[in-house]
Amino acid sequence: MGDRVLKEIVPRINELAHKAKEEGLTELEKVEQAELRKKYVARFRDNFKKQIEMMKVYDKDGKEVTSTKVKKIQKHKGLRDD
Repeated sequence: MGDRVLKEIVPRINELAHKAKEEGLTELEKVEQAELRKKYVARFRDNFKKQIEMMKVYDKDGKEVTSTKVKKIQKHKGLRDD
């Protein structure tokens, strides 16, 4: 996980999860936990989307079968010449 933001928020998310199981959270901590989780999921989705957009897919015969939508995005980003 190379994302600096995720590296910063994951320990706090885990800390709040452990505290929730052991003694419960205050209302403020519940709000913080929800915001951190929302930020985590948004960042994860963004990173995953970027990975998918960089990927080329080939069938077992070596023919490229990358979706047209992904090819279009790759062309727009200057990642493809075709």
